Amino acid sequence: MSDVPPPESSSSTPSDADPAAQTPENTPQAAQVSSVPAANEEYTDEDLQHLSDLDHVRKRPGMYIGDTYNRGLHHLVYEVVDNSIDEAMAGFASKVAVAVHTDGSVTVEDDGRGIPVTPHKELSEELGREVSTLEGVMTVLKFGGKFEKGAYQTSGGLHGVGVTVVNFLSQWAEAEVSRDGFTWSQEYERGVATGPIKKGRSTSKSGTKTTFKADGQIFSATKYNFDTLNKRLQELAFLNSGVRITFLDERNGEGGDYQYERGITEFVEHLNRASDTLHSDVITITGEREGCQFEIALQYSTEYTENVQSYVNNIHTIEGGTHVSGFRTALTRTLNNYGKKENLLKNQTLSGDDIREGITAVISVRVPNPQFEGQTKTKLGNSEVDGIVSGGVGEQLAKYLEENPRVAKAIVRKGMLASEAREAARKAKDLLRKRKDALGGGGLPGKLRDCISKVMERCELYLVEGDSAGGSAEGGRMRDYQAILPLRGKIINAYKSREDKVLANEEVRSMIQAIGTGIGADQDVSKRRYNKVVIMTDADVDGSHIRTLLLCFFYRQMYQLVADGHVYVAQPPLFRVVHGRSKHYVQTDEEMKSQLLERGLKDTVFEAEDGRRVDGDQMRALCEALASMEDAILALERRGVSLRAHAMRLDPVSNRLPPLLLTYGNEEHWFHEAEQVETHLNENNLILDDENDAAAEEAEQNGEAEATGDEEATGDEEADSKVIAHLTELHEVRTLNSGLKELSPLGFALEDLIPADRTGMTTPRFEIIRGEDNRRPMNDLRDLLPEVRAAGEKGLQVTRFKGLGEMNAEELRETTLDPDNRTLIKVNMKDAGAADEMFRLLMGDKVEPRREFIEKHALDVRNLDV
Repeated sequence: MSDVPPPESSSSTPSDADPAAQTPENTPQAAQVSSVPAANEEYTDEDLQHLSDLDHVRKRPGMYIGDTYNRGLHHLVYEVVDNSIDEAMAGFASKVAVAVHTDGSVTVEDDGRGIPVTPHKELSEELGREVSTLEGVMTVLKFGGKFEKGAYQTSGGLHGVGVTVVNFLSQWAEAEVSRDGFTWSQEYERGVATGPIKKGRSTSKSGTKTTFKADGQIFSATKYNFDTLNKRLQELAFLNSGVRITFLDERNGEGGDYQYERGITEFVEHLNRASDTLHSDVITITGEREGCQFEIALQYSTEYTENVQSYVNNIHTIEGGTHVSGFRTALTRTLNNYGKKENLLKNQTLSGDDIREGITAVISVRVPNPQFEGQTKTKLGNSEVDGIVSGGVGEQLAKYLEENPRVAKAIVRKGMLASEAREAARKAKDLLRKRKDALGGGGLPGKLRDCISKVMERCELYLVEGDSAGGSAEGGRMRDYQAILPLRGKIINAYKSREDKVLANEEVRSMIQAIGTGIGADQDVSKRRYNKVVIMTDADVDGSHIRTLLLCFFYRQMYQLVADGHVYVAQPPLFRVVHGRSKHYVQTDEEMKSQLLERGLKDTVFEAEDGRRVDGDQMRALCEALASMEDAILALERRGVSLRAHAMRLDPVSNRLPPLLLTYGNEEHWFHEAEQVETHLNENNLILDDENDAAAEEAEQNGEAEATGDEEATGDEEADSKVIAHLTELHEVRTLNSGLKELSPLGFALEDLIPADRTGMTTPRFEIIRGEDNRRPMNDLRDLLPEVRAAGEKGLQVTRFKGLGEMNAEELRETTLDPDNRTLIKVNMKDAGAADEMFRLLMGDKVEPRREFIEKHALDVRNLDV
């Protein structure tokens, strides 16, 4: 579970294609009506327009990547990585490297065959000009090598839109291909090639390297989450045994090097690292039929939950599909047959839920022509896969049970205990079913401060930590449709407790009675008494623990309520902004900066000493260009690269800075193009360190040389005489070059970003003007954004909140209860497997994995309460 999509606030802007995105609620009806333009009375051909592929992707990105928030941003990386993994699945790649750079750009590199760079005849004829295959892959939708079985037998990409969409949604991108003895590269800006494909340095390697920077004009935030990317890349290493995947986040120096020879067997061991297992060995089942390959690993633990993770061609099918249904059918049938044959069950038949209690399984299938639900691929629909998996699992699992009777009997007995506990829980549930109807009051807990309205769609239930906070919340609530249920102390840990024990907890019973849906398999979400269930706890350690326990309870006992999007976490805004008698709330620092900038731009004029005057739309465009460069300049300076010194290397023709740094000995040389690097290498008898390593590896594999441990040993006498050089690509420079291109039409250049020596000068270099009597001098353009934001803050009273703790009724109402101001984070079940893994790690019995987690993330803590 996660706190994704944008917060529910008056300033959020949901994606046009994200059904889970939260929209502003309770907007005045008049405002809604006035914001919708009137439709033309006459409907003519002029009302219809045809969009190019590029324009369609940029105007409707949600159709291709899900949304333009956190999920869609990370999906860009997955699309490019999946292409490299497809090369590995086809047997042509063994290494994939992913790096997140300090400016927010990402590089994905593999050692596969490399995208072809020769002209593509059919595409060239269609477009009326010579187009390389590489340019087609990067700039033409529905163009790829995965429609037929020639280049790939199975793959995750099917529609020929993946890397093209990434390119279209990037501020800039570069593709570099190594093949046919040379490197070949092409650059793009917002999906358009900036020039033809270029032939670069000679190389013995092969593969594809793609670098891109997500476009801030498309995505509301462009900062990647390390844990999200790291988990997915480790997952891919598990699913592709033997493939080495390395990950480096240059922002914090963290990363991982993943390679698993035993594949998903090690995956199951990893998932069960925080659990006590019922049997030591992992049961593995593999096979192939009708071109469909299946690989399944499973192991039982003493847990009470089911953790089944499924994949099709490396794509995580979080909604399951026919491969999962086939597995579950075979598992239930085979274990029941064994139990009856060995007289363990007698006349009893175990349900699927009983048999799957405590199971951890990974299902990986490779299907030549998988049928998915949409481009984001969350559920497999191939009907033939059900029978293939069911038959293979049934046959091999029955054989395993016969050969391992001790393990078989332990699994069946666990299912029998689960059945007994389920029966005890059923009786406990019967005691809770006293309410007459979904909105009636029969059987409601006495401490519930219920709302007046009986219209369920309007009603909200706040679960509040403690009686005192409950009192404040009651005083601040909207009594018509907001109910308050104070919870005393910490509820039982629903993850490591059986269902009947959970139902014996008084606070749990109160929540079940108040919500009205029932729990577990008997849950009926349509009977809920409230459309929103909101968790509201203090922002301290105890509050966080209570919130985690509540989320764990909802995940275990009211899964469907969460999956359908009815559970929220209350979160106060970060800022309250008061202007005169009006006030509003702002959720993030980025949003606050944006609002201050927008306000500061009003009636603001910018003048240069040469008389140039910038205002209106040009002023806005100038600030937007500077904002796109702001983080890149800071990151470059943190690298120790002075902007003033680097400006001396500006190419006066292209108006671009060199992004390539070659170092050897005590020397450093900067280059704009890869071919310049190649020329310098040849003229100075140099070899790149990665080429040196590749030559050594190739020589060792061919038996022509032995590894010596010396980094300069290559097995090649000519290479031995060369000096090793290191090539670094500064992706921040590419972001700067993109920003400089936007500055140029406005009449500004790189030199305007650098403070000038002004000895004896009295006339300011630049001035920001707000009225004739309010003029502020500036020595360079970098001061403009802070000045505009400072101007925007004038007349405002900005208050930064600390959290929910110690708020009185009026403050609670103002920040957390009032729908016009509040921020609610929707709890999302986008990856049940990841949720189960996290709950098992944090809420399970084993201490060591939890301690490792705390040690790993200790430096990430921001608000520690000790």
